Amino acid sequence: MQNNDPQSPGEASQDQAGESSTIGTELESLQARVAELEASNAELLETVLREKAELENQRRRLHRDLEQARRFANEKLLNELLPVYDGLESGLAVEGGDVASMREGINLTLKALLKVAENNGMAQIDPLGQPLDPERHHAVSMVDAPGKAAGTVVNVLQKGYVLNDRLLRPALVAVAKD
Repeated sequence: MQNNDPQSPGEASQDQAGESSTIGTELESLQARVAELEASNAELLETVLREKAELENQRRRLHRDLEQARRFANEKLLNELLPVYDGLESGLAVEGGDVASMREGINLTLKALLKVAENNGMAQIDPLGQPLDPERHHAVSMVDAPGKAAGTVVNVLQKGYVLNDRLLRPALVAVAKD
């Protein structure tokens, strides 16, 4: 026998009430989840904005520090050069005097200047008697030099300089002919 009994009105309203209750519970759960996600999103947005502001502040500080470093990069070197400057100024202020004492003063000033340069990583290239090195020497002439091997530096016309092993200026030299 088939049971084709339609639901009684009481049972139908009970099912609808149960469905309505389930839907209401799901809706409340979804609304709570949306509120939770919105709060999380707001926190994340606040964190991102705070981090962005901190990054911008760091960029500004770095830019300011680089500008300061650029402006005062030569301060140490210039402080070391001041005694050399003072020595030259004192030498020019001397009235009269003999050539020997002036020469001695200039020599002392030159030594002080070379000491400052060495303290800052600069070194002279003085290749006299060495083979020509095209990386560090610039041959401007070739001369007869009996007893010297061809390509040997026999005269330094202008000293060269390196800064921490990087060439600043090549030495201008004359080399022995074949």
